[in-house]
Amino acid sequence: MRRSIVFLFVFAVAAFAAGSKTLDIYVVDVEGGNATLFVTPAGESVLIDTGNGGAAASRDAGRIMAAMKDAGVQQIDHLITTHWHGDHFGGMAELASHVSIKEFIDHGPNVPTDHAADDFVKTTYPTLYGKAKHTVVKPGDRIPVSGLEWRIVASGGQHITAPVPGGGKPNSSCAAFKPQDVDMTENAQSVGSHIIFGKFRALHLGDLTWNKEFDLMCPQNRLGTVDLWIVSHHGQAISNSDVLAHAIQPRAAIMNNGTRKGGQPDAMKIIHSTPGLEDLWQLHFSQLSGQEYTVPGMFIANTVDDAQTAMPIAPFQPAPGGQAGPAPVHNGSAFWIKVSAQQDGTFTVVNARNNFSKIYKPGV
Repeated sequence: MRRSIVFLFVFAVAAFAAGSKTLDIYVVDVEGGNATLFVTPAGESVLIDTGNGGAAASRDAGRIMAAMKDAGVQQIDHLITTHWHGDHFGGMAELASHVSIKEFIDHGPNVPTDHAADDFVKTTYPTLYGKAKHTVVKPGDRIPVSGLEWRIVASGGQHITAPVPGGGKPNSSCAAFKPQDVDMTENAQSVGSHIIFGKFRALHLGDLTWNKEFDLMCPQNRLGTVDLWIVSHHGQAISNSDVLAHAIQPRAAIMNNGTRKGGQPDAMKIIHSTPGLEDLWQLHFSQLSGQEYTVPGMFIANTVDDAQTAMPIAPFQPAPGGQAGPAPVHNGSAFWIKVSAQQDGTFTVVNARNNFSKIYKPGV
């Protein structure tokens, strides 16, 4: 009898410890691309995108693997490629040469207007998923991830028609919406994910663009509110409409921008005016923001290698066309932003550069 009591006590302690673990999210610096790693309390991993290709592939794959090491995972259980642009799939082959990837998820073939990805999608990609699982997702599909409700809310230019739990209310921003030019590129095909962990909700829509946000969010807000928003399209102004940002009302947002990619004033005005938003965190200081639209430095994971003694107040205005010159690239030590979420809706965000952290309590 005594032995049974001891066993039950040990089992209860172990179960409590397992239940108290967090969902960890690493927003990895891939220089204005995307690589976001989710690790569940059970150790199951989901990676959304693999950063840049070409000469940057080894750098970005290395940064992803550093986050994996910090998270204590040795393989990627599910790899979601949001769309076929090089800053989102470019590091895939390099990463796959170092770590095991169990499932490859995407929206299907790239659209005809984006020829740059043709060779990869038709030739290289099948060799990568050939010995694994390959899944083409549609809106409404779920990805089986232990402890999470992972819903696909957009894919292949389509969107969910039924709201997620908590969604479905009228969206007051829809009436004033002004459409942009129709986006015929891969951005509009992006795979969008809505993630639920207990009472914690996160949203990652890849590079889904302005008009597609309207289709998803109007006339009803199909997504409801979220706690964490991975800002769409690196914080560029061809995404991040108020019909999305002002409806989801995140408590915290993380922008995977580059030094001169994302953070434009038009997008920053909408993001900063989002109801309920406490803080915007950035992977990079954006020269396109200047002092006028940027966030305090403690919320920025990576600065610039050629840091100036004084930051210009006005946003940087690149010269047109080929006269613009290349944006500064940060090839030294890179820092991620890490989120640790609990099932009660509490989550902590940490800037790896300066260890500044903030706890977000539910209902505050």
